[in-house]
Amino acid sequence: MTAVSKCFGMRTLTYGRIVFGGAAVLLGVIALTWHDADTWQTLREIWRLPLGAVIGGCLMTAQIVGGIGIQFPRTARLGAIVLGVVYLLFSLACVPDIVAAPAVYVHYGSFFEQFSALCGAIALYSATEARAVVFARVARVGLGVCAVSFTLSQILYLPMTAELVPTWIPPNQRFWAVLTTVGFALAAIAILINRQARLALRMMTLMLALFGVLVWIPRLIAHPEAHLNWSEFGLTFLITGAAWVVADLRRDYFSNR
Repeated sequence: MTAVSKCFGMRTLTYGRIVFGGAAVLLGVIALTWHDADTWQTLREIWRLPLGAVIGGCLMTAQIVGGIGIQFPRTARLGAIVLGVVYLLFSLACVPDIVAAPAVYVHYGSFFEQFSALCGAIALYSATEARAVVFARVARVGLGVCAVSFTLSQILYLPMTAELVPTWIPPNQRFWAVLTTVGFALAAIAILINRQARLALRMMTLMLALFGVLVWIPRLIAHPEAHLNWSEFGLTFLITGAAWVVADLRRDYFSNR
């Protein structure tokens, strides 16, 4: 029996893999369609490289190919590798801004957003690799660190987070901003100490998915011409998919043995 045939979640298409791959395709398409700072955000650092436009176009095309590839068992391993390379490079592209302004946390936040996608790709790859436990642990711990970053970002930019909450949700915007910040913090602790980590990952996945549905879909409907709404929608569901595929790892990968 081959490693691929034994892997968890590769023979059967999972919802997490669909969301992760679909978001990767969407982000690649909008980045190739609209060459502006709203769609590339911090990845615009790639533009400044020699032949940056060509490199960026190739990376976005690879992201689309990888997102499609992970949907099929025969190409899942290669697709996971392609996405892993792409999101590693995207993470590194955030480093110059961190070095230039180390006191500005938003740059760290951008890095960990891309790094969370890398963790998702590593989790998918672990399902096709004989040393799966090592890669699965890296994906889990990495996503736990990302959850710490999400917590800090919401603490430091709490008013901005609160403004994103739809006003029609009771009791008020600040309440949900604080509650989701606490949710990220609790998830980070559980994931990093590996206590009820799968449950924490699933709850974080649900919370992220609700962000996408309640925050970004209404904004897309109201202002479909705003490129930032599209990129934030895609990024939210990319991170949602990444958390989902890590949560879908085999139960024994979360064992403390």
